[in-house]
This record gives sequence, C-alpha cells and structure tokens, in this order.
Amino acid sequence: MAKPRRNDLLIPLLAVLADAAAIILAFYSSYLLRFESFIAEIFPVTKGYPPLEAYLIGGLVIAPVWLLLFKRNRIYRARRDVDLSLEFFLIVRQVSFGMLVVLSLTFFYRAFSYSRLVFLFVWILAILFIFIGRVLVLSYEKYLYRKGKELRNVLLVGTNRLAQDLAVRMAHHPMLGYRLQGFVTPNDERIDTVSTTRLGELADIARIVEVHRIETILVCLGPGESDELARLIALLEGRTVQILIQPDVMGITPLRLRIGELFGTPFLGVKDLPMTTWSRIAKRSFDVAFSLAVLLGFAPFAGVIAVLILLESGRPIFYRQVRIGLEGEEFELFKFRTMHVDAEDETGPTWTKRGDPRVTRIGRFLRRLSLDEIPQFINVLRGEMSVVGPRPERPEFVQQFQRYVPKYLERHRLKTGLTGWAQVNGLRGEVPIAERTKYDLYYIENWSMKLDLRIIFKTLYTILFGKDAY
Repeated sequence: MAKPRRNDLLIPLLAVLADAAAIILAFYSSYLLRFESFIAEIFPVTKGYPPLEAYLIGGLVIAPVWLLLFKRNRIYRARRDVDLSLEFFLIVRQVSFGMLVVLSLTFFYRAFSYSRLVFLFVWILAILFIFIGRVLVLSYEKYLYRKGKELRNVLLVGTNRLAQDLAVRMAHHPMLGYRLQGFVTPNDERIDTVSTTRLGELADIARIVEVHRIETILVCLGPGESDELARLIALLEGRTVQILIQPDVMGITPLRLRIGELFGTPFLGVKDLPMTTWSRIAKRSFDVAFSLAVLLGFAPFAGVIAVLILLESGRPIFYRQVRIGLEGEEFELFKFRTMHVDAEDETGPTWTKRGDPRVTRIGRFLRRLSLDEIPQFINVLRGEMSVVGPRPERPEFVQQFQRYVPKYLERHRLKTGLTGWAQVNGLRGEVPIAERTKYDLYYIENWSMKLDLRIIFKTLYTILFGKDAY
C-alpha cells in the first residue's frame, strides 16, 4: 500500500501557516498605517490612540475563524494544478466574508471602539498578504515537482486518444505534480506518444497498484469497453486508490455531469441550458458597463490609430467582416484594419499566419497588443457579442469546421466574445480548431461571472506578456 507522501501534509501545513501569518501581519500593518503614518495627519485621530496589543489580540482571535472559513472551501489540501487568478478571486470572497465576521464580533467587544479605517486597511492588506503567501507556497510546491520530488504516481488504463494526450502532458509537465508509472490495457494496443511501459493486463491491476505504489488511476476506455470498468473496480475493492473515469466509457462525452431527480426518478444530466434568465441579465449588464468604460477610456487613442492607418495604407480605417454568432446568426464584426486593402482578393478567406505579408506595419503593432479588437466593443453594445465568449468565426470556416470537429456548433449556444477560455489558455494563432472547441465547450458548460472575470484578468496578462498574437 502506498504510504502518504510528506507533501500531502507539508504543503497544506505551509498554506495554513502562511495564511495565519498574513492575517496577523495585516492587523499589525493596518494599525501602523492608521495611527503611525502620514494617514494620521490626513485623517486626524480624535478618540485617542488605542493600544497596539488590542489589535494584535484581535488578529490572533480572528485568524482561526478565517482559517476555518478557508478550510470549509477545501483550500488546505494537497492540490496540484492551481490557477492563481482563481485563487485571487477566492481569497477576495473569503476575506470579504471574514471581514463581516470581524465586524460582527467587534459589536460585542466594547472595551474601546475599533477604527473603521483600520478595518478597511485590514481587508485590503489581508487580501494582498494572503495572496503573496499562496504564491510563495505554490512556488515551493512547483520547485519540489521540478526536482522530481513528491510526485503522485499515476497509472493509465486504456490507450485511446485521451490516454495518449494525458501521457504527453505528464511526461512533459512534471510541475503538475504527477508521475506516469505506465499503463495497462485489455488489448494489445500501446501508447506511442511518449516512452512508457505496459505494466500488464487488467487482471494484474491489484498487483501493479501494490508494486508501483499507484495513487491515482486514470481510466480512458471506450464505449465498447464498459464491462472492463466494472471488472477494474471489482479487482480494486478494498484498495486505497483514486479512480478517475473518462465519461466516454459510458458512450457519452459530456463536459459536465449532473445528478438530478425528476418525478421521483434519478437522472444523469449531460446537457443543460447554459444560462438562466438572471444570469443573462447579469452578463449583459456587465457587458454594457465594461464596454462603455473601455470605449470612453480608449477614445483619445482611437483618433491617433485612425490617422496612422490612414497615412500608411489609406482608407478604410475600419475593417468589417461577417461572422457567426449566437444560434448561428450572422453579424458584421468591426476591427481596425490591419491588412492591406483587398488583401484576400487572390487568396480568398484564410487565417492570418505568423509573418503574414498582408499585415501592415501599424497593423502588426495593433495585433501584438490586440488593439485592433477594440472596435468590437461596439458589437458588444449592439448586443451581437459579449466581452467573454467563444471567438466568432467566418461563415466559410463554420461550414468547414462543423463537418469534422465534434460538437463544433455547440459553440453557438452563447454569444461569441472578444476573448475566451481558449485564448487565455494559449490556444491562439495556428492551433487546431478542435483543441479550441474543447475549451469553448468547457466555458459554455461552466459559465459564471467569476469565470468571466478570471478570463478578463488573464487576458490582460496575455496581452502584456503573450507572444501568440500576429
């Protein structure tokens, strides 16, 4: 039986200690900012200076409460693939709720009145310090993985396309925290994408788990091999091992499984409405407010870009192109023109490639910073697009892709967007459309305002530091 790895205890412990230290430091720093810095001159202290000890004791009392709130959201566990943008929004939500708890507790403690300005500083600094602590802990965790330490042993069952892809990811990305020990399969097929070992037949799986100290089994069987799944589970009965199953083993490939009940009968949901009425209202309200803010803020620069385009290649300033949006409806998309006039007269509709000679000099600059996309906020205001969503394609490409990309038309269940889940995960430029579609479908099935904010946050980072735009 595989022994628990030290990292399953060390990393959660470090996260708890880092959070506790961050909370105490936030209370201490907030006191100094309010009472012993220039802020005391801007906002004079009128009710006397409270003792520092009172705030430190308050931090010591509050810290366990906040830590329990974090634990309730399963933060303190041996996680592997942590998205820092998601982590940041989770910290903001939990610290904000924790501040409500703090304010409630101070109502019952009347020894002296706590400064409301201090609590504002605590809220801001706690978010900052806790996030920094999480980054440091995550960096140390990734450091261990890069050194080949504390990796979780994984066994693949099956050799289908997903198994091949997972094998490549584990082989080339040890920072995810997994080590592929090998694979088993009920047939003679092999995994040929990386160098790995066939450890035996399915009948040998109990021995393989024991000998190779397997902790996680990834089952990647096809619909015709569902009987093997029941056999595998039976063979591992009583064994402490994690088993993760690819949904396609049931003959379906949903992006999000849901268990529900109707008329007293349990049902397994594999497809649902992507948004409720209130969700659509919330998303549309955000789109309008965000687009107005961007267009108003960008207005002074739009004139400069228009003049540069005019001087280099003449009119028109804007490029208009028919795209496919919600429910397959066509609309006219706006962009700053980045190519020479009549660039597609000879080639016809084609994607832009790296070093494309059709792109102008100012166009290359605009594409690098995605400034050519700014006019699409007009499409958002008109209700044809959203700020976040699958990128819209041209009708010619949609006709082509729907013939060979599985579930491609599912992308049109939500409004298309200026940026999307695929783009912020590096799937831009000359990336197979099938890969982009997988990410687009994940977004549709898992939409939330929080996910939209994450994508916008990551988009800004990609624009500033990414190298895939051309």
